[in-house]
Amino acid sequence: MTHPNQPSTTRETCSTLAAAACAGWLLAMSAAAGTTDIADTTAPVVDWCDWVGTMQARHRNEAHPILREFRLEGRYQYQAGHVDGRDVNGDAFHETHDEHRRLRFGARAKFAGNLSAQAVVNLVDDQRFNGGSLDWGYDSFDLALVSLDVGGLIGGGPFDTLEIRYGRHKYELSQEARMSSNRILTFERSAISNKVYASARPTGLSINATAGDWSWSLGLFSAGRDGGDNGFLGGFHGDMIYLSHISRQFTEQLVLAVDAVYNDTTFGADAILPYRWAISLNADYNTGPWGIVGDLIAGDNGGAGNGAARPERQGGFHGIVMMPYFWIIEDRLQAVVQYQFGGSSASEGVRANSRYGRAATNAPAALNGGRGDRHHSLYAGLNHYFCGHNAKIMAGVEYQTMRTGTGTRGDFNTLSWLIGMRGHF
Repeated sequence: MTHPNQPSTTRETCSTLAAAACAGWLLAMSAAAGTTDIADTTAPVVDWCDWVGTMQARHRNEAHPILREFRLEGRYQYQAGHVDGRDVNGDAFHETHDEHRRLRFGARAKFAGNLSAQAVVNLVDDQRFNGGSLDWGYDSFDLALVSLDVGGLIGGGPFDTLEIRYGRHKYELSQEARMSSNRILTFERSAISNKVYASARPTGLSINATAGDWSWSLGLFSAGRDGGDNGFLGGFHGDMIYLSHISRQFTEQLVLAVDAVYNDTTFGADAILPYRWAISLNADYNTGPWGIVGDLIAGDNGGAGNGAARPERQGGFHGIVMMPYFWIIEDRLQAVVQYQFGGSSASEGVRANSRYGRAATNAPAALNGGRGDRHHSLYAGLNHYFCGHNAKIMAGVEYQTMRTGTGTRGDFNTLSWLIGMRGHF
């Protein structure tokens, strides 16, 4: 599929060569890290899945005085979708999109002294669905973390594991946010989960611990970003985000968790989170043949007195997510259904996902920016796994409806058909 903002063939070729050069440079780094014990690379390749599992080019040598382990990681995700909808005036609209959803490369390293590091960069920014352009090459850092294994260094005390991390984190609030994009069962996280997750990458400090069936995490992050937030690390600017997580594995099948955040910010242009506080009560139940993920989310967007300038976007919000799934063919073909509701006490307190129900390329469609006070969505899809989550194709259909509230003449609804592929190593 073509688009007026799509780059020329020459540009695509040059971008592909740049990506290949980057991958080659990372492989060279791996080789230079040490010549000892490249894990599994001497094993015979039985099939393509085995090859995917061995392409991390892992270096491991616990006797090395500095570098104990090094490995590469990467992911590529592509998807396409067609949307049929009716806007707030009752007018029909139709759009078709395709998107290079993610291209990331990175590396993990473990050093002597119980130190480790991780860095991941984004190598594509595809905003064509949003009226923008497709740009290949370095875009931003996804993660940049240094970790200290305190338990391994001085003993964990009452904890089985105890780790301190500093750097650019993936912000995790809600069960869907904790799931990597490599492993989520739908194309996009639910709109209410995306509201509290906000795809944020704050700079800060976190402490993570486990003890028996319990897990804890406490985070202290800068509430603002530097410039376009595409630097290596942001800085601390006075305003802070306080994040906590606690979970328990009650049985082999059931995990319950609570996430809570307080955003102590003045909500300026560089604010990372667009709300004051939020809490998520979530569960993951997996029997093997089937399972279900559930989430109850509530929070407050803030008011005029604490930063949220527009009255129609102030006040409380809440939502629920239910996502059952079932293996039609064990480890090969999976069916998934997701129902999501998001509501707000203000007329524009919740928002639909940008992909693709409120895409901006169809200018005549009047969608009130995708904002309203009552949002329902229902998704049904199939996932076919070639090599587990390392290589899979996805197909799904999603219906959503939004009550847009004050200032418009009606609601909007969309029906989206989606197909895509995802792979990682």
